[in-house]
Amino acid sequence: MASAQSGTLYRGREGMWSWVAHRISGMLIFLFLLVHVLDTALVRVSPEAYNEVIGHYKTIVFGLGEVGLVAAIVFHALNGLRIILVDFWSQGTTHQRKLFWGVVVLWVVLMLGFVPRHLMHMFGA
Repeated sequence: MASAQSGTLYRGREGMWSWVAHRISGMLIFLFLLVHVLDTALVRVSPEAYNEVIGHYKTIVFGLGEVGLVAAIVFHALNGLRIILVDFWSQGTTHQRKLFWGVVVLWVVLMLGFVPRHLMHMFGA
C-alpha cells in the first residue's frame, strides 16, 4: 500500500527558485516584446493613435513598469549565464548555489545603478 506524499518533491532551494524566476522573467520579456511590436506597427495604421499610445508610456505607471522590465531583462541575462556555466563547466553543478547568489548580488548592484537614474529621469530631476 503506497502512502500519499504531502507537499512537493522540490524543497524551494536556489535551483528551483532560479528556474521559476527564469521562466517568469522570460514570459514578461516576451509579453513586452509582443506589445512593443504591436504598438510600433500602429504607426503604419494611424500615426495619431501611435502618438496617443506613446503618450501613455510617459506616465509614472509605465515608468515604473520600465523598472520591472529592466529588472526582468537583467535577471534573465545573468541567470542565463549562470545556466550556461552550470551546463558546460565541469564544476558548475557543484557551485550552482554560489553562482545563483552571485547572480542575485550582481543583479542588485546593477539595479541600484539603474533605478535612481531612471527615477531621476522620470521625475525630471
